[in-house]
Amino acid sequence: MTKDVDVLKDVTKMLIDSQKGYAKAAEVTDDNYVLHAEFMERSQERAQLITDFQTQTQSLGAEPETDGGVLGTLHRAMTDFSSLFRDDEKAALGAIDDGEERLAEYIESKLDDDITPPTRGLLQKAHMSARAGEAYAERMEHRV
Repeated sequence: MTKDVDVLKDVTKMLIDSQKGYAKAAEVTDDNYVLHAEFMERSQERAQLITDFQTQTQSLGAEPETDGGVLGTLHRAMTDFSSLFRDDEKAALGAIDDGEERLAEYIESKLDDDITPPTRGLLQKAHMSARAGEAYAERMEHRV
């Protein structure tokens, strides 16, 4: 169970960073209805995943994570900086693409761990969501 808690907490931090990233992307693309709406929807989806991960962590008797990680904060700061020199939409899509790829790869590495079926199910759900977000960002990067 300790392994489950560690994995759940680590992924929760990354999901919090991802949710904040989607909210930031929605903010900088508020003049593009399609991107803004998609980013808001994905932000809400991440918020639900965060709740699911926190609930599972609590069910295992541990205190859930409520803050993101340092790398996520740094990634958003670099995106803010780079958007000064690039189109906001392209910067947002690039940041989402990079963040989702990192999240999916991290989750993949944890699926090999000795974890319980409920934790594995949550990881698989988060992994599918990250891959879908990455694919969306890649498609849209070529259109804007």
